[in-house]
Amino acid sequence: MRKPMFENILKILRGEAPARPTLFEFYLNQPLYEKMAGFPAAAGKDWLSDTRLLTTAFMKLGYDYATVLGSDFYFPAGEVKEEKSHSLNDGACLTDWESYNAYRWPDPAGFDYSRLDEARAHLPEGMKLIVWGNGGILETVIRLTGYDNLCMMFYDDKALAAEIFNQVGSRFVRYYELCAGYDTVGALISNDDWGFNTQTMLSPDLLREHVFPWHKKIVETIHAQGKPAVLHSCGKLDAVMEDIICAMKYDGKHSFQDNIETVEDSYKKWGDRIAILGGLDLDFICRNTPEHIFQRAKAMVELGKTGYGLGSGNSIPTYAPEDNYFAMTRAALGYDPREEQAV
Repeated sequence: MRKPMFENILKILRGEAPARPTLFEFYLNQPLYEKMAGFPAAAGKDWLSDTRLLTTAFMKLGYDYATVLGSDFYFPAGEVKEEKSHSLNDGACLTDWESYNAYRWPDPAGFDYSRLDEARAHLPEGMKLIVWGNGGILETVIRLTGYDNLCMMFYDDKALAAEIFNQVGSRFVRYYELCAGYDTVGALISNDDWGFNTQTMLSPDLLREHVFPWHKKIVETIHAQGKPAVLHSCGKLDAVMEDIICAMKYDGKHSFQDNIETVEDSYKKWGDRIAILGGLDLDFICRNTPEHIFQRAKAMVELGKTGYGLGSGNSIPTYAPEDNYFAMTRAALGYDPREEQAV
């Protein structure tokens, strides 16, 4: 098992070469966490135990950090049926000024962030936490209004749409400000999906008017604490990459899909201006042989000497074959962590 070195993540986010090939993943899955940690998750909401589970699992898997939520901060919405997939219109609760005025807006400062301080007792030497948010600005607004309703709202009552974005955006800025102040936190991920396979979910102009200014403030808030900010956002975003790099000034970009643009091409196009994180398409990881995955991952490690962390294009769900996931990480680690787990 190799010793965590968070400095490698910082070098990647500064566009430098890490001391060794470095892994980056937004999140994996609960069964894999429990298997690698060697103990199950605690029953109920025991966030300190969950943090211990995550830091142990991420360390044994070969990562220099663990990703965690900073608190239970969340925007309640309407009820959505527990199904594998659902419409972006399900659960909408803000449809007009009456429902807006009746909504109880959560205060980020009213939630408990002590887990970020208490986590130091379970942080392996050299490891830091990377904090992410429970949803993102556009994602949250869509969950509160419904996607179709939001699109119509821009025509029927743009002032209401703008006010909802302001309420959500300002609260996320405060959430990241609170999280970034802990010295156990080494970096932060602002996760907010903006695109489909073919285009952005809103026009670039609407994103620039209602979404991007809040992301700029999030990055400024994180940078003010001397820490890097990573954007996780899915979809076809080439029309707004200049905004991500130049206006918002994110240090790293995560989430890539082969059917939009391969991580290899993305790295060649943007890698000298923003860190490229992960990128091996999840469909590719699920459908190919371990050897094929290993060879592509190894070639990507060789290509991405600076400003690159090896990982999937999105995450590692339970349906991703375990052998295929470990074939990818072996390209950076040089070994299979399961072999050490069995000793």
